[in-house]
Amino acid sequence: MNITNEERANVLIQALPYIQRYAGQTVVVKYGGNAMISPKLKSAVMSDIVLMQLVGVNVVLVHGGGPEISDMLKKTGKESKFINGMRVTDSETMDIVQMVLAGKVNKSLVKNLNEHGGKALGLCGLDGKMLMAEKLLSSEDLGFVGEIREVNEKIINDTIKSGYVPIISTIAGGYDGNVYNINADVAAARIAAKLGACKLILMTDIRGLLRDKNDENTLIPVVNVSEVPMLKKSGIISGGMIPKIDCCVEAVRRGVRRTHIIDGRIEHSILIELFSDEGIGTMFW
Repeated sequence: MNITNEERANVLIQALPYIQRYAGQTVVVKYGGNAMISPKLKSAVMSDIVLMQLVGVNVVLVHGGGPEISDMLKKTGKESKFINGMRVTDSETMDIVQMVLAGKVNKSLVKNLNEHGGKALGLCGLDGKMLMAEKLLSSEDLGFVGEIREVNEKIINDTIKSGYVPIISTIAGGYDGNVYNINADVAAARIAAKLGACKLILMTDIRGLLRDKNDENTLIPVVNVSEVPMLKKSGIISGGMIPKIDCCVEAVRRGVRRTHIIDGRIEHSILIELFSDEGIGTMFW
């Protein structure tokens, strides 16, 4: 795309008040979906984070890795099983989850951000007892799937103060000595609240909350958390959107000023949300 120098200047001028607003603030980004798979989109995300870091935004990147875990399970002859969107995690699966998330995926993201000119440090919930969890109790046994009880933010803040972007994989230590698999959206929401983040951004493969799930032109740009029960009752919030939006609501109620569900299929969607008048996706407040 060719743009004039005047247009470039206008983009920067529009971004200036947002840069001033968010400099020194913490933004937690939950990274997942197609943006983690497509090399082009991954490069755009890394560039966004580097720019944010350079203008003084404290970025914390929390990631999942579902497709990579499923691929590794398949290679070992194990079948992936899900109940209500949660991966059933027996002891052998937990070993693979830990290896893939805290190892392959996490270090690949660190390498990628460094190659784009950023400074990153890979962490997992076991480091410094960052995430402590108990077994998640549900109607069906999910195995080693955890529910976060504590977030120790010191190691995250120390990483930020040292000039690095913390890249966090969502496995947690258990009070019982076990290691637990944690839903990345849930972990990002709890981390954002504990850090006093001004924003939590969840990257997905949809535009945001749609009034009609089959029509992407029916995006609802802004939702007050008090409206969520009625939106659920009317069926506008349903299926896989329920847990994501519940995370947004919980984060706001725990003190995060704004939470966003944005379309990670759009290049530079983080920058569009953060530094433009129009924004992108659905904002909860």
